[in-house]
Amino acid sequence: MFRKTLNSISRRHFSSSSPESPSLYSFLKPSLFSHKPITLSPSLSPPQNPKTLTPDQKSSFESTLHDSLNAHYTDEAWKAFRSLTAASSLPEKRLINSLITHLSGVEGSGESISHRLKRAFASAAYVIEKDPILLEFETVRTLLESMKLAKAAGPALALVKCMFKNRYFVPFDLWGHLVIDICRENGSLAPFLKVFKESCRISVDEKLEFMKPDLVASNAALEACCRQMESLADAENVIESMAVLGVKPDELSFGFLAYLYARKGLREKISELENLMDGFGFASRRILYSNMISGYVKSGDLDSVSDVILHSLKEGGEESSFSVETYCELVKGFIESKSVKSLAKVILEAQKLESSYVGVDSSVGFGIINACVNLGFSDKAHSILEEMIAQGGGSVGIGVYVPILKAYCKEYRTAEATQLVTEISSSGLQLDVEISNALIEASMTNQDFISAFTLFRDMRENRVVDLKGSYLTIMTGLLENQRPELMAAFLDEVVEDPRVEVNSHDWNSIIHAFCKSGRLEDARRTFRRMVFLRYEPNNQTYLSLINGYVSGEKYFNVLLLWNEIKGKISSVEAEKRSRLDHALVDAFLYALVKGGFFDAAMQVVEKSQEMKIFVDKWRYKQAFMETHKKLRLPKLRKRNYKKMESLVAFKNWAGLNT
Repeated sequence: MFRKTLNSISRRHFSSSSPESPSLYSFLKPSLFSHKPITLSPSLSPPQNPKTLTPDQKSSFESTLHDSLNAHYTDEAWKAFRSLTAASSLPEKRLINSLITHLSGVEGSGESISHRLKRAFASAAYVIEKDPILLEFETVRTLLESMKLAKAAGPALALVKCMFKNRYFVPFDLWGHLVIDICRENGSLAPFLKVFKESCRISVDEKLEFMKPDLVASNAALEACCRQMESLADAENVIESMAVLGVKPDELSFGFLAYLYARKGLREKISELENLMDGFGFASRRILYSNMISGYVKSGDLDSVSDVILHSLKEGGEESSFSVETYCELVKGFIESKSVKSLAKVILEAQKLESSYVGVDSSVGFGIINACVNLGFSDKAHSILEEMIAQGGGSVGIGVYVPILKAYCKEYRTAEATQLVTEISSSGLQLDVEISNALIEASMTNQDFISAFTLFRDMRENRVVDLKGSYLTIMTGLLENQRPELMAAFLDEVVEDPRVEVNSHDWNSIIHAFCKSGRLEDARRTFRRMVFLRYEPNNQTYLSLINGYVSGEKYFNVLLLWNEIKGKISSVEAEKRSRLDHALVDAFLYALVKGGFFDAAMQVVEKSQEMKIFVDKWRYKQAFMETHKKLRLPKLRKRNYKKMESLVAFKNWAGLNT
């Protein structure tokens, strides 16, 4: 028994006196439902000289109540019920429960819900006092659930006290957890403690097993005593209650006691708790240590906080896997006490004890620095890092850097992040690929291209296997920001790295971007570089170049391009890679006609006819008329007979001689 194991706690009897409770109709006080004054309807208290109803009159009121409920006429139903109570009479059981359930509905505006809940509470309290057997347990639960949604802690507690006072014993599991939730949402579990004690007394004195609070309720009571009231006497009383009722504690129970003992500086009691946990077979100490940390932080005993953390690491396993909330509480305590040096020391000492299998985000250093970042103490995180370097001579674990880098990434402070990554690499540590990728993405979003390149080089130097994601991020970002010159330089740097998959599409993107911005010479050089490195140009490559040359009226370059590729597309093997299609034929024809290179234009026509590609002659008629309308054959015949023949052939083909 738990009671026997805590032999230092003297036996305490449950109080049989009822807690002070307001009058039965204190719900009519506006404060129970709202902080604002509300004009309320008269009390349900029966008149001093009630009128006696005849059977017909009672039947009439019940019929009205029934019909009103079916029609959802709340006010009419309430009036019928009040008419019955005014004569000290109650409707039949089914109607009573239907009325209270209807009034407990949470549809409508906040004010109407509050008004209905007051009526539901009044009805339930009246029935409990007059004839509780008429009230079904499920109706009480429904009412309490509505009170929970309305955050009406006062009325909920008043209803439970009314139930106790009138010996209307509803099984604890139907209402206990609801009241706990209501009190917790209202900000304090202390009011529940009184209900808990009385329910325990009833369970023992009345020998009603179903009134016994369970472990969840016992822990809620302990939480109230230890965390909120910080009362040793009340906590011991709850422990005694658990022992009497046979409720076995769990890790959370010991955790609340550990908080209180740490808060009060009772080290011997904490040692007893650890021994008791062994006796109960609880191997994990994580909850115990977390609560001890909270208690010591609250009392300002930061040395003991450090001792608990280091002790938990010596225990091994999951004992040091504290929650974010615990780390935040810890960090607040140290920073408020201006103990940054102590935090740095704790991390360094923890690193010595942490085994190699401890993950980066599970280390004490990560937890502390991450808490600093989450709390908005980024400057303190820097200070801790600097202090660690000063104290430990560079023995800073990777876990300390990660939260700061993540914060930089989120805030797009990419230059500072890159500098920190350089420091990390210099110390021999290596970042996780996901973090590096996230930093590169943030750098590109921030248009900090230098940082992105530096981070990528760092990944390459650290022999990171997977570079594809970051490579695509950089290339896509540069393309979106129209920086083809940086794309070309970057591609040239990584093209021979086998971890990066460079393909013709990447070269095409650069060429297209150069052409679009009118940098035709750069586009041409990139094309030459592409061919030199044996990346096969495709139709998209040629289309980008042709369109760029046409925009710059560089028609002679289109001629050179045609002369370069016409032999390729003639061979079977090359034809598989670069086939003439309608778009490419159209682009070449238009540019060559505009440039006056009719011999090359007719070569394109012949090739299109061989490959059975349809050509719309009208477009090239227009191009000719726009550019060469004043061209005279006699003059051309004297200067260049071959060109004249090509011109005649083109005009015949295009139908310009008719």
